[in-house]
Amino acid sequence: MAATGSARRPAKGARRFFNYPRRGKGPIHRWIPSWRVVVGAFLGFFALGAGVAVAAYASTAIPEGLDSINNQVTTIYYSDGVTELTTIQNETRIKVGLANLPPYVADAVIASEDSTFRTNSGVDPRGLARALWTNLTTGARQGGSTLTQQYVERTLTDSETSYLGKVREMIIAVKVTRSVPKDEILQSYLNTIYWGRNVNGIGAAAQAYFAKPAEELTLSEAALLAGIIPSPNRWDPGVNVDQAERRWNRVLNRMLDQGLISAAERAEAVFPEHFMPRPEPSNSLGGQTGYIVRMIENEIGDMEPFRDDRLRTRGLKIVTTIDKPLQDQAAAIAATAYEGDNPADPRLRIGLVSMDPATGELRAVYGGTDYIAKEAPGGQFNFAMQGGAQGGSTFKPFTLLGALEDGHQLNERFDGQSQMPLPGWGDGKGPRNFNGINYYNLDLVEATAESVNSVYAQLNMAIGPQRLVDVAHELGIPDPVKDPANPTQKEKLTPGWIDANNANVLGTATVRPVDLATAYATLANGGSRVTPHVVRQVTDLEESLIYTGPTNPTRTSFDPNNIAAVTYALTHVVTDGSGRTAQELNRPVAGKTGTSNDNKSAWFAGYVPQMVTVVGLMQEDESGNVVDISPFGQWAGKTITGSTFPVRAWTDFMKVALDGAPVMEFPAYTPPRPLPSPTPSEEETPTDEPTEEAEPVDPQAGWAEVPRNLTGRDIAKVTQTLEKLGLKVRPSPVDSDQRKGTVLAVSGEGSTVPPGSTITVDVSTGRSASGGEDPTPDPTPEDTSTPEPSETATQEPSPDPTQSPPADAADPALPGLPVVPGTDD
Repeated sequence: MAATGSARRPAKGARRFFNYPRRGKGPIHRWIPSWRVVVGAFLGFFALGAGVAVAAYASTAIPEGLDSINNQVTTIYYSDGVTELTTIQNETRIKVGLANLPPYVADAVIASEDSTFRTNSGVDPRGLARALWTNLTTGARQGGSTLTQQYVERTLTDSETSYLGKVREMIIAVKVTRSVPKDEILQSYLNTIYWGRNVNGIGAAAQAYFAKPAEELTLSEAALLAGIIPSPNRWDPGVNVDQAERRWNRVLNRMLDQGLISAAERAEAVFPEHFMPRPEPSNSLGGQTGYIVRMIENEIGDMEPFRDDRLRTRGLKIVTTIDKPLQDQAAAIAATAYEGDNPADPRLRIGLVSMDPATGELRAVYGGTDYIAKEAPGGQFNFAMQGGAQGGSTFKPFTLLGALEDGHQLNERFDGQSQMPLPGWGDGKGPRNFNGINYYNLDLVEATAESVNSVYAQLNMAIGPQRLVDVAHELGIPDPVKDPANPTQKEKLTPGWIDANNANVLGTATVRPVDLATAYATLANGGSRVTPHVVRQVTDLEESLIYTGPTNPTRTSFDPNNIAAVTYALTHVVTDGSGRTAQELNRPVAGKTGTSNDNKSAWFAGYVPQMVTVVGLMQEDESGNVVDISPFGQWAGKTITGSTFPVRAWTDFMKVALDGAPVMEFPAYTPPRPLPSPTPSEEETPTDEPTEEAEPVDPQAGWAEVPRNLTGRDIAKVTQTLEKLGLKVRPSPVDSDQRKGTVLAVSGEGSTVPPGSTITVDVSTGRSASGGEDPTPDPTPEDTSTPEPSETATQEPSPDPTQSPPADAADPALPGLPVVPGTDD
């Protein structure tokens, strides 16, 4: 037995070291590791880590040609991946010796970027720890790289973004520090760093910003250049002088704290206000090319693989989403506004954005006439992506969707009287409809087709204006951040800011064309939101894929059936309302026109299942103030609204975009039966008296067929016929040589429609036609026996601001409501 016990003793000792619970310990301590385990584990991990570090250090070599300047040309292609759009590269570089520079030039860079440069080993552990802590605790991105690391990063063939890549970068930085004198590292850094304006190195930067050799830079000039190194394109004094001055102050203060300048030198320093303006872009950016290049830079330029100058110097192949024929068509259509006998004002801004609603790929983007032409309106400003204008009635679908989500139905009826008593709206009087027209007993489909302000004001108040804000943002209009420099000033909020006031349904908020297109794309995509983007993919010199655009949609919270209901209502804007020009496509189209106060903006946002396109207009005066859009083209002498140039341009563009594309239907939607009028008029009550045109139909018994061959008859007879079928009549006055009261056209002839549907009837005014936009009609006359259209309804809106705003315009005077930037005062 003794021998047996002695044989088991080593195993028992092993159990005491590795196994738990430990014998002879209390209920808690028996589970606590012994000091042997703790020390052993620590030494084991330390040895393993040290071994890995030694192996990594030994196996990592300094890349050949680390001190050489890498400047490979990047090529940009259209969406086919074959047709070249342009090439980009950094063009200017002047090498300067460190000994020839004033000492404060290098000192300013060291103070700003790496205060421990002279003493560190190539990495700064404290800086890395501080940056890591900031990134983890605040989410803000802070760099911890030394000058040597930045130099290594910028001269490696590929940017390192992974943790292992960053470790490799640090190892190379340590090896470089041990093998290369500090002054040589600093000189190479100063000659390779990207300073914006398409220049690399301190020599070229001194010329680009101050038109002088680097050897002649002053302390203040050196501090300015050092301050903008982390983001030279955004902090360029020619772009943002306030931010540039803040960075300048930061550098000088750090130089003072580090003993690199005296207090007297700091006090005497004056911000260098006489810097060179940003240079004119090269001819390779002419026409639409420059706008597309800037969109690419804005989209991916701040991402790790492309930051600093790597987008231009790594020999990348960038395939965009832009379809060349469509981009050319967009530019050609916009050019027609500035041509002919009645050209548009040169300061008219036109924006066109066309997007695939399933992926977010931008197929065409037009935001200006010529990126480099000095005489071009707007110059390098891209109205489609950077600008914005009041959305007008394009915001009404947001309220409609919110109402449907909250339980309202399309067949709900509203009183549509212009400026009707409306408690809670301004001074208690609701908004004005186009030409002051009064509508009675409209359902939401009819109110959408006619863009009736008074109905939508009631609906917006019923659901609460914050509901519109939430719906708009969820559909894709970004929720902007206030200007950090002016956090309490609404006048400086970015486009997309929507105040939660009752009038927001009239589109008082400023919106960019690309954001409006994104919101409508969510409707076209059945409630799935996509991210608009212009870069499809990027490959490197070895043809390895390093980036792909964001094509996966995000599902919103909206009920797909409610999305389909909104689309159904918007199709009536095209079949019965201000978007009728789009019927020329001969396929299902949904859309909405929009016009702001005094015609300061005009829109058409429309879509088919496979494509969404938005056209927007805005005009400025010489001081940059938004003014009424001057009539032009075939609408000269009239008023530019959403149903003029915007819908015309949209239709012409989509004819090309959809040429050969299959005709697709919107998701199936069955509209609810119209609710009966609570107080039907005698004329609206169906009778059993037959007529020669059609048999009478009980409006609640089934759907009705709109008779054919009504054109050419008198409006009174046609009205009687349609009303006996349980249908409503909406006369639309049209200037024509035909006898006054003659029916020129009837919407939906030969089709079967739900009972209670409204049929639009074009009626001759007896006046000679003058072309232009179809006017918004009067409501159905109360006395159907004498249905002559109102003379005032046939008049085109006047640019005179004292005239009534268009049907889809916001009320010019909304007492008690806050003034939103871009609206009338």
